Amino acid sequence: MGVSHAQSGIIQGQVTNTDQKPVPGVNITLEGTTHGAAANLQGQYTIEDIPSGKYDLLVSGVGYQSQEKSITLASGETLTINVTLSTSNEELQEIVVQGEQTNKFATDMSEYVAKVPIQNLENPQVYNTVNKNIIEEQALTNFEDILKNAPGVFQLWTSTGRGGDGSGYYSIRGFSIQPNMLNGLPSLTNGSLDPANVERVELIKGPSATLFGASVTSYGGLINVVTEKPYNTLGGEVSYQTGSFGLNRVAADVNTPVGDNEDIALRINGAYHKENSFQDAGFNESFFLAPSLSYQVNDDLSFLVNTELYQSESTNPLMLFINRSEPLEDNNISELNYDNDNSYTTNDLTIKNPVFRLQGKMTYDLSDQWTSETVLSRSSAQSEGYYSYVSTIGIPGNTYGRYINDQNSTTNGTDIQQNFRGDFEISGIRNRMVVGLDFFQQKVINNSTGYIAYDSFDLDSADPVPAISKAAVDTMLANTPVSKTRTEQQVYSAYASDVIDVLPGVSAMLSLRLDHFVEKGSPETDADDFEQTTLSPKFGLVYQPIREKVSLFANYMNSFNNVAPATVGDDILNFEPERANQWEAGIKTNLFSDRLNLMASYYDITVSNIVRQDPSRPNYQIQDGENYSRGVEFSLNAAPVDGLNITAGYSHNDSEITVTSDDALRGRRPERAGPSDLINGWISYRLTNGSLEGFGLGFGGNYASDNYVINRASTGRFTIPAYTVLNGSVFYETESYRINLNLNNFTDEAYYNGWSTVNPQQPRNITAGFTYKF
Repeated sequence: MGVSHAQSGIIQGQVTNTDQKPVPGVNITLEGTTHGAAANLQGQYTIEDIPSGKYDLLVSGVGYQSQEKSITLASGETLTINVTLSTSNEELQEIVVQGEQTNKFATDMSEYVAKVPIQNLENPQVYNTVNKNIIEEQALTNFEDILKNAPGVFQLWTSTGRGGDGSGYYSIRGFSIQPNMLNGLPSLTNGSLDPANVERVELIKGPSATLFGASVTSYGGLINVVTEKPYNTLGGEVSYQTGSFGLNRVAADVNTPVGDNEDIALRINGAYHKENSFQDAGFNESFFLAPSLSYQVNDDLSFLVNTELYQSESTNPLMLFINRSEPLEDNNISELNYDNDNSYTTNDLTIKNPVFRLQGKMTYDLSDQWTSETVLSRSSAQSEGYYSYVSTIGIPGNTYGRYINDQNSTTNGTDIQQNFRGDFEISGIRNRMVVGLDFFQQKVINNSTGYIAYDSFDLDSADPVPAISKAAVDTMLANTPVSKTRTEQQVYSAYASDVIDVLPGVSAMLSLRLDHFVEKGSPETDADDFEQTTLSPKFGLVYQPIREKVSLFANYMNSFNNVAPATVGDDILNFEPERANQWEAGIKTNLFSDRLNLMASYYDITVSNIVRQDPSRPNYQIQDGENYSRGVEFSLNAAPVDGLNITAGYSHNDSEITVTSDDALRGRRPERAGPSDLINGWISYRLTNGSLEGFGLGFGGNYASDNYVINRASTGRFTIPAYTVLNGSVFYETESYRINLNLNNFTDEAYYNGWSTVNPQQPRNITAGFTYKF
């Protein structure tokens, strides 16, 4: 095989068997060359100083079936190739390539989506990933922009920082969700997330309570952030980004083995970020640190500890709250007569959001077929300072008021899981099973003040809006009572899921969860306490007409929401959990040696058991409300030729409230559903040889159709118009450094997000950066 010689790259990874145990002593070679390595006791290997080019990677070991895969290594790239070897009586497993690879925007394997390690083609559930490669190429400095690369995901609200629900809200399949899951475990925040420690973000679609519970998921799906993990060699990078609106960001990623045996590794990610608003006032300043430690005690026992500390101080981003109780005088942005340069705040009114997260995992191989995994997740999120918003609520005409309170809120979360994973055969039929116990606890302590109406102003007036004064705000808040509340919920769960290889190319997933929910409300009364127990099933079927290349799938998935009892006079009305049931079918492909990954599906979600007002009895409620959400989704990751990578997605969602006592909402699209049509795409080309090797260009953007942020018969409809935002990048990368220049929203589109609100987005902006790698 011919090899083009230029600057060298690295190939690294881990070799495991089908029980996910390391396989030491295996030989990994590049055929036709002298480059190769042997796996150590942990199954890990590294091949360095490899010239760029195309190779055949051969993995072989005594007692195992050899595997061979064609790869392409670009100049200065580090290619991570994880290999699962099969013994002579086992079915051949696929080599999993991660990191800088031919199809570098694709991520096939996830240990979190099904809670057992199966390939995407074997999984009857739809999920999309945004990996580190696209985050680096687009030079993304905030979490919100990462999710713009995910098909069918739309930001409803930016992060507000307020207590309880201050992180951003997103719409997936017509339902709102917040990013409160880290490495498959609940992890709470009241603010935004820093991308410095993000390996990839997984968008797991559909009602997913069966495996993940209902507390941090929605009927549309969930957002799982996967963090960087330690490895057993010295390496890392340091980067600096600067740009429009005073952007200054320094980030570092350092990994090192601890000791001489390479059984302990430490990785530290950190970042400092400072950026001003594009408006007349506003800023965000944050510091982030994420140490993680891995310890391979022996062949059977290992530990992993991840921590994150995030300190931020910022002003509230402007969101204009539209009046939801009176007929609208304005029905769109042009009629609103709002000037995007106005923030209606001051840099003296800030909110702080300290966040701490800790995750610990112990993995122990009980046998060749069973593994025990014990995990603990702790998170603490605080809100300290001023929360303000601008609203027409309660004010006639086109008059807006500024409302402010003093936040003092803490949310603590604890999750403990014990999982047993098995890979075994019964009568020659392979089973990949997880059986688990889960305890989740969330406590919210709130000592915030009530809201003050600071002043009011007319958007249509030519007079300037009066400046806001921190001294005046403090004086008004001094006479505002503090609302002291303390709530707690506990969830005790047991679940089991089994992926059964029924026939060659045919597999079925059978899953069930038993969930016991305990709500402890105010300590001053027992009236708001309640308990509820429910079952949540999940079924899936996969047929691969072309093995490891094409799969047809179908699933039934379930989720639920616990509903508190209602008291009417002397009567206590008890309710069953609200239910969401999804039916979905589609196709997935992995063609042309991983160069074409395509997914297309149709889903139908019906939410039932919604509590609504009893039309025949005043003040009473009945449980027969219903709405639906239906749609199609397409996603594509492709590498047609070396150096060219494409990722794209399209989604169409049709949501409607069908059974409700509110005539103003019946038959209408829910305001949380966001736009009905979304398109995302990014095309990247990098030269792989020649004098300009390492030089690349990127282009892409997003389209969103009209968004009905207010949609009620009693008020009318307020529409945020459709928009198209285009971005571009130029970069040059070598083995030791990377230079990037990114132009975002280069057409200077004035566009908005919202959910009963109008939230202006950034105009044209530039980011430039330099990264040093070692």
